[in-house]
Amino acid sequence: MRGTHVRYADGPSVHSDIHIDAPPSEVWALVTDIHLPARLSPELQRVEWLDGATGITLGARFAGYNRHPVVGEWRTVSHVVELTDERLFGWAVTDADGRFGEPVTDPAGRLATWRFELTPEAGGTLVRQSAELGPARSGVSLAIEGKPEAEEAIVAARLKDLRSGIEATLKGVKDLAEGRR
Repeated sequence: MRGTHVRYADGPSVHSDIHIDAPPSEVWALVTDIHLPARLSPELQRVEWLDGATGITLGARFAGYNRHPVVGEWRTVSHVVELTDERLFGWAVTDADGRFGEPVTDPAGRLATWRFELTPEAGGTLVRQSAELGPARSGVSLAIEGKPEAEEAIVAARLKDLRSGIEATLKGVKDLAEGRR
């Protein structure tokens, strides 16, 4: 990121990859368990299905309850927006409660987009987890509005936090998948 101005409006993103010595079907069962990241991530505290959903289907919604030392606690509502069995699980995170501005229920007005991408590799699975910020108002945009001259540092700090959570989640998925074998 050095040498490039990272702006929230540009949809900054972060990702991390890990090789897991388990077939995609086993890894898929873990990454599509929406409750698992709450056990592995420092920020996500708990998750629950909404609208009677009980599993991953395109359009299904789930609530996530988060905690961050700077921002406090908040709830988001995520919409499953990408789904290819044993390959891709993506969800758009919205601010249904209006914590960061007007309430948003349409995934087009997302705070962030998250994905798990699985690729068969060397007898196991390459897993990429990624997050892209924006375009809607979020805690990051509120921080930038309060200190616009620090936008690059604010975005970089948030991406660093997200990378840390992604790496913890991927390590946990790897440990679980390989521990079952």
